[in-house]
Amino acid sequence: MEPDISTLFQQTSISSLPLANRLAVAPMTRVTATSNGVPTEKMARYYSRFARGGFGLVITEGSFIDDAWSQTYAYQPGLANSGQAEGWQQVVAAVHSAGTKVIAQIQHAGALSQGNAYRNGTIAPSAVRPKGEQMKFYRGEGQYPVPREMSDEEIADVIESFGSAALRAVNNAGFDGVEIHGANGYLLDQFITDYTNLRTDRWGGDIAARMGVVVEVTKRVRATLGDGVPVGVRISQGKVNDFFHKWPEREQAAEVIFGSLVDAGMSYIHVTEYEAWKPAFGGAGMSLAALARRLAPGVSVIANGSLHDAARAVDLASTDADVIALGRGALSNPDWPQKLRGNHAMEPFAPEMLTPLADLKQYEFVA
Repeated sequence: MEPDISTLFQQTSISSLPLANRLAVAPMTRVTATSNGVPTEKMARYYSRFARGGFGLVITEGSFIDDAWSQTYAYQPGLANSGQAEGWQQVVAAVHSAGTKVIAQIQHAGALSQGNAYRNGTIAPSAVRPKGEQMKFYRGEGQYPVPREMSDEEIADVIESFGSAALRAVNNAGFDGVEIHGANGYLLDQFITDYTNLRTDRWGGDIAARMGVVVEVTKRVRATLGDGVPVGVRISQGKVNDFFHKWPEREQAAEVIFGSLVDAGMSYIHVTEYEAWKPAFGGAGMSLAALARRLAPGVSVIANGSLHDAARAVDLASTDADVIALGRGALSNPDWPQKLRGNHAMEPFAPEMLTPLADLKQYEFVA
């Protein structure tokens, strides 16, 4: 039985932001900005290709938020200053010209920084060497360095910088909303994670305390932008350097994390898992998207994770997700919505798109 794809093409909204359909492009780091973090014309063409392909929403790759410790990769775009924000204007205009909305993701690398032009070394909640090795397709090599534990003053600076970057995204660059990157092992996720946050002050301890910095960042961004601009947070269990991590507190962690984001005033929660429909903690039970739906009433849910299979996407959109976000499927099929509607064959994901570097390659966005 063919899935009822009309579910995916229903109009919807996130807060007051109307979307033409329920399909989004997930954030994917593509390291194609200038060496000082200014988005390029090539990036504008890349992002506009998704818009012209029929996606109702594009969420950008993460932008670093300050000229201190936040940059993750060389040639990553930023929102740390007005020049970087103005560089994003061409991207926003290109996406808007095709009738699609666009949200800026903002992030801080923490201990996973492997290409910072502003500082040597890394900072993190605690002085714990990250698992795994730096990613070669983002110009990294070898082990991650041991980070320095952040001071209270540095934590306060990060909270403020998230707010400032969010304001630049909306007021200077023209984005329709902002997504705070609280997933995949970067700084905010390092505060959430038990083995990377060994602090004994108010920012460490149980899961509620470890969520403290994320909550304060969320409140700061919300207060900076006001109630009229959509603000979301991306949340995951797995990390780029610890793919199969699970929250040890399981459902209790989900309850605290999602509940605290609701209290902080989120418009949406973007959950990402490798396979988004599977039980969040193995065996039986609810998916992370289903838990977000149940534990965050009144907040939109975006689900990401191997949902390029239309039947999987329809099933999740019919039960637990307001918006379905595609990563690999969108890379190999920037016109995925149009192909789905026209019943055309989809291209399989091409790994060479991310090798030897995960930057933009000309064939990826040729019309």
